[in-house]
Amino acid sequence: MAYRDLREYIKALEERDKLHRITAEVEKDWEIAAVCRRVFQKLAPERRPVLLFERIRGFNIPLLVGSLGASPEVYAIALQDRVENIHERWEQAQRHPIKPVRVSTGPCKENILRGNDADLTRFPVPIWTVGEDPGPYLTAPCVVSREPDTGAYNVGTYRLQVKGPKKMGIWAADGQHVSRHRLKNEARNQSTPVAVVLGPDPAIEMVSVTKFSFETEEYDVSGGLRGEPVPLVACETIPIEVPATAEIVIEGEIPPGYREPEGPFGEYTGYMGAAGNMPVIEVTCITHRHNPIYRAFFSQMPPSESSCIKRVGREQSILKHLQHDLGLPVRDLHLPESSGAAGTMLISIKKANPSDVKRVVSGALRYAEGFGKFIIVVDEDVDIQDHCQVEWAMSFHVQPAKDIEIIPDVQAVALDPSQAPADVPQEDESRKTSSKVIIDATRKHRFPARALPPEEHLRRVDNQWAKYGLER
Repeated sequence: MAYRDLREYIKALEERDKLHRITAEVEKDWEIAAVCRRVFQKLAPERRPVLLFERIRGFNIPLLVGSLGASPEVYAIALQDRVENIHERWEQAQRHPIKPVRVSTGPCKENILRGNDADLTRFPVPIWTVGEDPGPYLTAPCVVSREPDTGAYNVGTYRLQVKGPKKMGIWAADGQHVSRHRLKNEARNQSTPVAVVLGPDPAIEMVSVTKFSFETEEYDVSGGLRGEPVPLVACETIPIEVPATAEIVIEGEIPPGYREPEGPFGEYTGYMGAAGNMPVIEVTCITHRHNPIYRAFFSQMPPSESSCIKRVGREQSILKHLQHDLGLPVRDLHLPESSGAAGTMLISIKKANPSDVKRVVSGALRYAEGFGKFIIVVDEDVDIQDHCQVEWAMSFHVQPAKDIEIIPDVQAVALDPSQAPADVPQEDESRKTSSKVIIDATRKHRFPARALPPEEHLRRVDNQWAKYGLER
């Protein structure tokens, strides 16, 4: 059975000793961010807990952070599975999606706030980069919008700046789904209805941070991950349906043509993402459960929750496209967390002829052009999850003059601070294009034998590991 809601998932985390309740009172505008940074810096992933801040000064609502990206083990608990099965679960979900079901009501309707009661400031939204962020930011919003012509749903995560009790700034690149929906509505001088969902069951958050083709509906993939349909309920003031068991739902509209300053914000790149003139969401209604839990992602410099959760879904989405949609000889694909799961793309292939490298790179660029400023392709016997092996292949399989190609004038990696100085607005055209480095680190001719012990000897040592007294 899938988790019914975030609360059932929190219970599962606590039963597995992966939840840490912080009972000391904390300040939301400096202390939460500092505690999260130290936890991600000082604790190895296998020891890193999910954090539940139970007492936030001035609020009676707890804040949950790290509940997907504290570690791969935590991510696997969210899927009710083991770490080694994560990629298989994603593959099955994409190949066998499950449509959502409509229900008449749900826990997210326990409190319905309209007018002046629909006030964003009642929630403990932190300031994450003190002295740099212009205000509090929602970092874990699942923003639900619909394609104006087809009615198809999209769920995506974008940064949302709280600008007042009933207004949020939203930054999303022009090519992202919500921006495409907004631009199409703006051409008709129409507002774009959006629902901001906080604290749904974990499968919704997983798909929200993942890039899919424009034909894919995230609710369907989430159903595939859950193994059963997502129950949806109608919003109160806009024609959008949202997960019925979510903790908090903020309903609103993006007015056409209106822009105002937004940002900067401490981004997944480890630097402040530039400010710019961006659309706003005008809040029309807020619904929430009794005693709601406020959900946040910890972003900023890797390692962070943001880079961990983006990595898994993005990898599997691109891998599925290359392997199954295009039938290419790809064995594995990795977006290292150190690159924010965006700047570097590693691909291993079973190369039958020299053209395979170009075919694979071409397929990746068409599907995920905004990822992989550096794309490195290696042979199938190189473990791309092991940076030591990747660096070995780079060092001894590459002739730079022949095996490195620079592709100019392509879509930039979003929010890359190397594109322009910080005072260049985020919407400036210069930030939309960049270049890519393609490195063919596969073997191009017959190589000498690898200098390793025979495989059967290594397996014998593995089988009698206790004999050597090295377990400690």
